[in-house]
Amino acid sequence: MPVSFSDLATGLSKLGLTKNLVIAHASLRAFGPIEGGAETMLNALLDSVRGIIMPTFTYKTMLNPKIGPPKNGITYGSDSDLNKMAECFHPDMPVDPTMGVLPEVLRKHPKAKRSSHPIQSFAGIRADALLNTQTIYNPLAPIGALADQDGWALLLGVDHRVNTSIHYAEKHGGRLQFIRWALLQDRVVECPGFPGDSEGFNAIAPFIEKYTRRVEIGNALVQAMHLKSLIKVVVDQLKENPFALLCDRQDCERCTAVRWS
Repeated sequence: MPVSFSDLATGLSKLGLTKNLVIAHASLRAFGPIEGGAETMLNALLDSVRGIIMPTFTYKTMLNPKIGPPKNGITYGSDSDLNKMAECFHPDMPVDPTMGVLPEVLRKHPKAKRSSHPIQSFAGIRADALLNTQTIYNPLAPIGALADQDGWALLLGVDHRVNTSIHYAEKHGGRLQFIRWALLQDRVVECPGFPGDSEGFNAIAPFIEKYTRRVEIGNALVQAMHLKSLIKVVVDQLKENPFALLCDRQDCERCTAVRWS
């Protein structure tokens, strides 16, 4: 049977987050058929938490210059064809398809606000104060503000490889960050604070077990992690092992740059 609004609302209520702000990541496909699709999921979330943000990243704005700073996790001049197809950022730009369907539905919601970062924007409802903390120099600041508000990270049918909060924790722990460039209407802007690769992030799971709540809804596992605790655990892991959570792909330029930094 399709997953209903009632199924979602009942399951999400078991996480006990009605008084909390959250950052959410989701794969609707993991749940099986959902009556009403992404709109139903978003409405169930809004009924289950105090406020919500999601990444609404826009990679189509990115440019790859011919030269740039060293140890930047990128081969300069390798994307000249993509540069020709780059689009100028604007507030109504659709979310990159790799982010999933739900962030785009959130972005288009009449009560949603969106930050203005040309690559790493966030959208939210009942979370304006979080969005207002973002700057071009500190793109993941809304996650830090969320942690300060006793917020939670919510993974709906996805694992830690899409858990953007771990990227914030990496920065907080001193891990190398990168520079990227984005196209605006009148200029190209330099965007520091671009994070590394996330393929190795599932290694954090056993270390945050005691800070994680779980519920099954439809075919999906939903996990909620206390954000401040998650950040502390990641920072502690990086202190113990500076190479923790890196992927093992030989061709990963960002993880290679971290290892050589």
